[in-house]
Amino acid sequence: MSVVINTNSSATVAANNLAMSNASLQRSLNRLSSGMKIVRPSDDAGGLAVSMKLSATINRTSAVNTNLQNALSFLQTQDGAYTTVTKVLDRMSELKILAQDVTKNSNDVANYNTEFQQLQQQLSSLTNQTFNGVSLFTQGGSSVNLAVATTESGGSTVNINQSNLASQLGTDLTATTNQLTAVGLTTITDAIQSVATLRATNGAQSNRLNFASEMLTVNKQNLEAANSRIIDVDVAEESTQLSRFNVLVQSGASMLAQANASSQVALRLLG
Repeated sequence: MSVVINTNSSATVAANNLAMSNASLQRSLNRLSSGMKIVRPSDDAGGLAVSMKLSATINRTSAVNTNLQNALSFLQTQDGAYTTVTKVLDRMSELKILAQDVTKNSNDVANYNTEFQQLQQQLSSLTNQTFNGVSLFTQGGSSVNLAVATTESGGSTVNINQSNLASQLGTDLTATTNQLTAVGLTTITDAIQSVATLRATNGAQSNRLNFASEMLTVNKQNLEAANSRIIDVDVAEESTQLSRFNVLVQSGASMLAQANASSQVALRLLG
């Protein structure tokens, strides 16, 4: 091998190897410090594109689940109103029977009627209840179904019933001018049956929303696992690579120093 001064091929090769080792070391440091396998798009362009789509799907799935939970809260509030209505109707039916007691005089019946009319006002008030400004029950007309999406794509929905509670109860029970003696017991018992049916519908819809929420939770979990395999760094593996590149950088620097020193042989020949 010839001895030259202007060109030091060994030093050039050593410098190139050192630069590549140092770049790999910096990449490994970036991954470990960020916890992510893909720090820059150039690390895995295709994987980054897939990860971005998965992340967006995960966020949408989480938002849909939030909407489902809010819909469940709506139904629970609605059921609370049904429960109160049932208690009021039970008391009204009890008052109706008590007023028929032959031992009660007209003043006693009037006292029962006073409570009856107060309960009528309460029923009327309950039909106007809202949840975050949204009416629990329709005001006039037929019942309305509120569609709640159960998938992030919006391809599947569950309808929750916004019933017309006032029409189910009837004007005889919600009009405060009616007297206790003018309202038949059958009217009250029919209203109790109607509310029982509404509660059963409410419970069925709540169950379906709960199952839909469980499915969304499972989907989100699996999507996060798939995204993690693409974007998250394996710390154990990357730590091994870090040690390897660290050794290569140190040995590369040492060899570059040796390569630079080898050209000094030419000076000895000149001496």
